[in-house]
Amino acid sequence: MSTASTHVLDAARGLPAAGLAVTLGTRQAVTDDDGRIAWGEVTPGRHVLTFAAGDWFAAQGRDTFFGQVLLDVVLGPEHTHVALLLSPFAYTTYRGS
Repeated sequence: MSTASTHVLDAARGLPAAGLAVTLGTRQAVTDDDGRIAWGEVTPGRHVLTFAAGDWFAAQGRDTFFGQVLLDVVLGPEHTHVALLLSPFAYTTYRGS
């Protein structure tokens, strides 16, 4: 087993994306006030992270191009941190530490 975490930042506002629903496979969570989720133990291998971007932006009365952001990632045997920089019409992601 390994561990995984996620951090989502609202790149347009320069703030954490608090309250954003995310799934990792069948596991569901919501980002905390700092935009983070600690998934705990995960099985190494291929996983899909799904970020409910459309619902999150709609709840704020903001338009967006994205209904969901799906990331198909391979989690290794060590801790994997997946960062998402999200704005209404663009996003970028990277493997953090």
